[in-house]
Amino acid sequence: MVKNLCVLGIESSCDETGVALVQVEGQRVPRLLAHALYSQIEMHQAYGGVVPELASRDHIRRVLPLTQDVLKESGRSLQEVDVVAFTRGPGLAGALLVGAGVACALGAALGKPVLGVHHLEGHLLSPFLSADPPEFPFVALLVSGGHTQLMRVDGVGRYQILGETIDDAAGEAFDKSAKLLGLGYPGGPALSALAQQGDPTAFKLPRPLLHSDNLDFSFAGLKTAVMVQARKCAAAQGCAVEALPSAVLADLAASTQAAIVEVLVKKSLAALKQTQLKRLVVAGGVGANRSLRTQLNSECAKRGVRVHYPELHLCTDNGAMIAMAAAMRLQSGQQTASEVYAFDVKPRWPLDAIQAGSR
Repeated sequence: MVKNLCVLGIESSCDETGVALVQVEGQRVPRLLAHALYSQIEMHQAYGGVVPELASRDHIRRVLPLTQDVLKESGRSLQEVDVVAFTRGPGLAGALLVGAGVACALGAALGKPVLGVHHLEGHLLSPFLSADPPEFPFVALLVSGGHTQLMRVDGVGRYQILGETIDDAAGEAFDKSAKLLGLGYPGGPALSALAQQGDPTAFKLPRPLLHSDNLDFSFAGLKTAVMVQARKCAAAQGCAVEALPSAVLADLAASTQAAIVEVLVKKSLAALKQTQLKRLVVAGGVGANRSLRTQLNSECAKRGVRVHYPELHLCTDNGAMIAMAAAMRLQSGQQTASEVYAFDVKPRWPLDAIQAGSR
């Protein structure tokens, strides 16, 4: 049984470099000692999206200084680290290789074991970093980047997919709709901010698969509907879409957000009803959306369901969730760290492919 471990976690799957230290103390929920994060958003804005080669090069520049910052903030030395964890996948191959290479080099230099972590499992377990951590079992709504999934979670490594996206995920619907409206990169947060000024009932947009007999998601049709509606408005105004009056753009943003949120909320409620569980965990970047949180809190309160979220600053990619996932896997006995420093990464790695004890 794991008694006391200090886990260093490194996240480098896309456009954010994250490093964190988590302390394992017996069977208590692991404790976050310190974390540091650097976002590449400003660098990628000029290109309207993430440029993989630039992302990889920037991870190389940032990861060691961030590690030093975390060690300084925590008051720990590198020699006190017991396990070095890293994001093994999914993500951008080059970016993943940076984190994996640094983690394995540190492990070899220190003579300490390493552990590759599934990025989505990091998001899934990130609410355990909050002041109000959940308890197993629960239904999880995972809304991160290109992933939208509902799953039953009975414990660490014990995941049953209930439904998932069959085309565009919720995060992609936010980002692509924002791009159609000329809101730039990253689009999701910009669309959500603009939506606060608009009328969510101004435009009738589709809610794909809302009344299906399953828990799957589909947002590609919504993106197309936003494009058609935006072009209609632009034609009526005699201007380009991005030149539409701010009030019209705000209404389009609010209507788009309303459609996405309604689907997420109703599918989550259906999953709770199907499983008869009374606890919901929401994780991933879209989990920071204010409208989603408000509506989920309201609807779940009516049904006596507890809702748990990661802290707002830990919703996006970060090292703390990677260190936490590694710590919880080690603590639960689901996996052991390895002193084999040859590594590979998995740019495509389904969450349901994780098995107890796998690496």
